Amino acid sequence: DRVLVRIKDLTVEKADEEVWVRGRIHTSRAKGKQCFLVLRQQQFNIQALVAVGQHASKQMVKFAANITKESIVDVEGVVRKAYQKIGGCTQQDVELHVQRIYVISSAEPRLPLQLDDAVRPEVEGEEDGRATVNQDTRLDNRIIDLRTSTSQAIFCLQSGICQLFRETLIRKGFVEIQTPKIISAASEGGANVFTVSYFKTSAYLAQSPQLYKQMCICADFEKVFCVGPVFRAEDSNTHRHLTEFVGLDIEMAFNYHYHEVVDEIADTLVQIFKGLQERFQTEIQTVSKQFPCEPFKFLEPTLRLEYREGVAMLREAGVEMGDEEDLSTPNEKLLGRLVKEKYDTDFYILDKYPLAVRPFYTMPDPANPKTSNSYDMFMRGEEILSGAQRIHDPQLLTERAKHHGIDLEKIKAYIDSFRFGAPPHAGGGIGLERVTMLYLGLHNVRQTSMFPRDPKRLTP
Repeated sequence: DRVLVRIKDLTVEKADEEVWVRGRIHTSRAKGKQCFLVLRQQQFNIQALVAVGQHASKQMVKFAANITKESIVDVEGVVRKAYQKIGGCTQQDVELHVQRIYVISSAEPRLPLQLDDAVRPEVEGEEDGRATVNQDTRLDNRIIDLRTSTSQAIFCLQSGICQLFRETLIRKGFVEIQTPKIISAASEGGANVFTVSYFKTSAYLAQSPQLYKQMCICADFEKVFCVGPVFRAEDSNTHRHLTEFVGLDIEMAFNYHYHEVVDEIADTLVQIFKGLQERFQTEIQTVSKQFPCEPFKFLEPTLRLEYREGVAMLREAGVEMGDEEDLSTPNEKLLGRLVKEKYDTDFYILDKYPLAVRPFYTMPDPANPKTSNSYDMFMRGEEILSGAQRIHDPQLLTERAKHHGIDLEKIKAYIDSFRFGAPPHAGGGIGLERVTMLYLGLHNVRQTSMFPRDPKRLTP
């Protein structure tokens, strides 16, 4: 009939209460007739004391000292106020005086990596010669690495991003949809697609839910979003590319101008940023202990610059580039720094991209044939969303596809979906792992993918 209490709830308000706690043995240290344990749950931990006395024998102290690290135990004890702050524990004002301890699941004595090493900032490790854990070792032993306080905080915050995304869009009147991931033709019309065997023919893994989002707009759903896996067969071994990631996708019909959609998407992201600040300060601070970073800054309403303005800023900084040239990754990052210096924001929109660098389905700007009604959104100088007003007229769509040299037969179903009346609409796709990485100021998207997939990694 016992009730297990969470470690994060063990505070001075519970002093002198008898409690049951389940946790992992993070560390153990025997000292004379006493054994000090640190019990851990997710990113929270508490010191537990086993001492010879009324409730503990010498054998019990010895037994506790020999429990292997990472074993799961149930502990019955009394919460006591600490005489001084307990360093190294999240619960610094109290400790647990153990009366009984039960091993629920014993861990092997040899661990593939030490959790203390895995949460040590790299700079500290370099300075004092202590070990740090490299990325491949972490990913090869992901189950252990995910137990660290940093990983626990990262993925709790990432869960919060999904929750806030859904909450915000449902409040705005959006409908969540589920789209197929096995499709008959490449959804982006390009070559970077995974082919899979499908009975007596071939199929593809969806590069985007875009076709189905747009079909739902044509079916009068007006505002839709989806959360699901996206597959890209790109041989890109960079800090921000994955072959499978989670897409947060939005599509919306508009009445007068595609900026209605741009503003709605930008506000959704702002609401996510505000929600993270309000609800996830513990997680943000936990991550910053290992990966120090300036707090994420944003404006309300969001800063929106036209592409030509961004190019002008880069030219002023000494970059040579043409009016219709796409931004390279170094130029993206430089522009992000320039925007931060000038406007003091880590989040901004770049609007009116050159038509020449956007996909065939992007609506040309009616006022300027060289530009388009398209936009990207950036966090800390890196793109997290690419979007546009879509061409909803089948004749214009056919012309643009021919201009790009696309086989019309392969996209027939896409074009046909607009033949029965389609409202003007726009949308975009957000990479969940990138948003998490850039919000926390991390340096590699594999830190924010629970089980990352890239050209060189298919396990665990």
